[in-house]
This record gives sequence, C-alpha cells and structure tokens, in this order.
Amino acid sequence: MNQIIQLLDKIDSFVWGPPLLILLVGTGVYLTVRLGVLQVFRLPLALKLLFARDDDSKGEGDVSSFAALCTALAATIGTGNIVGVATAIKMGGPGAMFWMWIAAFFGMATKYAEGLLAVKYRKIDQNGQMSGGPMYYIERGLGIKWMAKAFAFFGIGVACFGIGTFPQVNAITQGMKVAYNIPIWITAGIVTLLVFLSIIGGIKSISRVAEFTVPFMAVFYVLGSVLVLVFNASEVPGAISLIFKSAFTPAAAAGGFVGATVMQAMRNGVARGVFSNESGLGSAPIAAAAAKTKSCVRQGLISMTGTFIDTIIICTMTGLVLVTTGAWSSDTAGAAMTSYAFSTGLPSAAVGEFIVTIGLLFFSFTTIIGWNYYGERCTEYLFGVKGIKPYRYLFIALVAIGAFLKLDLIWILADIVNALMAIPNLIALLGLSGVIIAETKAFFKEAAK
Repeated sequence: MNQIIQLLDKIDSFVWGPPLLILLVGTGVYLTVRLGVLQVFRLPLALKLLFARDDDSKGEGDVSSFAALCTALAATIGTGNIVGVATAIKMGGPGAMFWMWIAAFFGMATKYAEGLLAVKYRKIDQNGQMSGGPMYYIERGLGIKWMAKAFAFFGIGVACFGIGTFPQVNAITQGMKVAYNIPIWITAGIVTLLVFLSIIGGIKSISRVAEFTVPFMAVFYVLGSVLVLVFNASEVPGAISLIFKSAFTPAAAAGGFVGATVMQAMRNGVARGVFSNESGLGSAPIAAAAAKTKSCVRQGLISMTGTFIDTIIICTMTGLVLVTTGAWSSDTAGAAMTSYAFSTGLPSAAVGEFIVTIGLLFFSFTTIIGWNYYGERCTEYLFGVKGIKPYRYLFIALVAIGAFLKLDLIWILADIVNALMAIPNLIALLGLSGVIIAETKAFFKEAAK
C-alpha cells in the first residue's frame, strides 16, 4: 500500500505542478483583465440578483437560479472548508491562506465565465431535463468532441473517486467516531441511506435538500467561527499579519509544525482553494445549466457569488480560527486540527467540538448529493439517459465503502482526478473567452438603456 501511495503522490505532484497552477490562476487573471475586474465592480449586482425575485423564472430550466446556486454550493462547501483549509495550513503554513484568497479572487472571474457558458450552450436531454456544463460548451462551442468526452469521463472520476464520495464520507464517519464514539459502520449506513433518499429524484429532489440545508449550514458555521474570533479578539491582528508575512517568507517551524517554503504555501493554498471553491474545475456550471433563466450573463453573476461565499467567507473563517488559536502549529491535522481550534478557542470545549462536527456533517453530506448530480450529468452525456440508474447505484455503493479507505490515499486520488477534470475546462474557457466578453458587453449595454 505504501508503494501505491508513493506512486500516486508522485503523479499528484506532477499534475499539480507549476503548469497547472499557472493555467488555473492565469485563466482567472486573463478573464479578470478582459472582464474589467468584474468580480469587484459587479459583485454588488451579483449579490442583489442572488436574493432578488427571479424575473427570468419563465425561462427554460429545471430549478430556480437560487436553487441551482444552492446545488452548486452544496457540492462546493464541503470538507475543503474544514479539513482542506487545515491541511493547506498544516503543510504550507499560515501563508497558504493568503494564496487561497488569491486563487478565489481570480477564481470568481473563472466561475462567472463557467456559469455564463453553461446556460448559453445547454440542451434538453431525452428525459426532458436540462443538461449543460463544460462537456457541452466544449463540444458545441469549441467543436472538440473528444475533449468534451474526456472532461465527462474525468467528471465521473471526481464524482465517484474524488470530491464526491471518499473524502466526504470519511470526514463524516471519522468526525462522529471522534466526537461521539459512534461506530463507523453505523454512520456509514445512515449516510448511505440518506444519500439514496436525496438523489433518487434527480435535480429537483437534490435542489430541495440543498435550498434548505445550504443557507442554514453556512450561517451556523460562520456564526460559530465569529464566536471563536470574538473570544480571541486580541490575537486576530497578529494572525492576519502572520498570514500575509508567511505568504512571502518561509514559515519557520513552530510546535508540531515542521516549517514550509513559500512554494509550499502557494501550492497548498491554490490546490486546496480549488478543491474547496471548484473555480476552474468545471463542476459548478453543470448545476448552473439547470437554472430557469433567459440570461446566461445573469446566471454567470449568480454563479460567481459561489466562490465568494465558499472561500472569501467560509474558508477565511476556518483559517482565521486555526491561526488565531494557534491550532495550526499543534500536533493535530485535518478535521482534528479544526476541532481542536474551536474547542480551545471557546470557553466550552464541547460547544466547539459540536460546531465543527455538525458543520462537517452538513458540509460533507450536501457535497455528496451535489456531486452525485454532476456525475449523473456526465454519465448522461457519455452514455445517454440509460446510464443514469446504473451510475446512481454505483455511486451509492462507493459512498458505502468510502468510510473504510485510508485518508492519505483518499486525498491524493481526489487531487489527481481534480486536476485531470480542470485541464479541458480551462482550455475551453480560454478558447471561448471571446464569446464570454461579447455576451457580457451585450448584457450590460442593454441594461444601461
């Protein structure tokens, strides 16, 4: 097993090397410049559209724009926000948090472009459901069908062997074992049953669960984080200073932390940032394509808020709690590190542990059902609607066994398939950048009349 992990670790280091990091961030930088820093100047409008009544609700689609965003956020807000941030800071030091912010800032432009193209190139499948995402804008926009098929294949890989199953189930079962000593097999059985009940009705069933749970879980976790920061207010300025300092200078060894170079901070921050907010990965546009809307730009703006909520708000809360409480330099790692931070940062250790455990439970569960939908749409693209049922049964089986796999292997597999999914999507975004710019200009020109 150790030899397999070492081999996969080498593959992981190769695919997540400088070329992909440059492509990920570079695509965001390029789109940011071409779109006139849209993620700053149009963010107020995007947030307004998010909470406004949908005037485009008579447009084609399966669910409301808000429900589509909640479905995307359900898949996006997961272990990356709790375990991923802790892993990034443990391996790259506090400076990794800064690079997560950088990746998220430029990732907002990427996420906007993905949402726009998803609606523009979507189509209706044989079951009458809306299908869209990178596989469709690669085929219908770029005209490169083999690359579209490659994306769909890698998308199924991420759903089944990456973000969608193993890391999430493992986080839930381990969290319940550590916090409440519930046997792993019991938690795994309950999660599997709940996933089955949630996904069996397709996008409408999944979006109903997401609309209820996503706002609740986000507000619950952020308020818990704010509470920790209030109790440790005197440490917050120093924590922020350390994050910025460590982003550009090597982080020295401290406590259980062995030290990290600037490149380690950058690599871990960007990689975990992408794992968390999925900008450039090509997943969120699959959910965006299901939105009832007549405007691709409008949905692009709403999609953009997903990265803002996931990383700029929720991941930042986790990062600040970890650095402020000093948990980042403890001997703990992953979810245990975040749990330790909340437990020591609040007067009651039990309350801190409860916040992390419940947050992880909801974050991970919704990610599972969101990614099931992404994999389902990729399966439908490759094999038609006849492939949906077999895929669902396979997905549920993988959820059931995910709790019993080794954590190191899980994270490495997740990283590798994430990278393979991102590459064709990023190529498509660059290739269709002219379409993105033209649609954006036309929308705001019309709005200005």
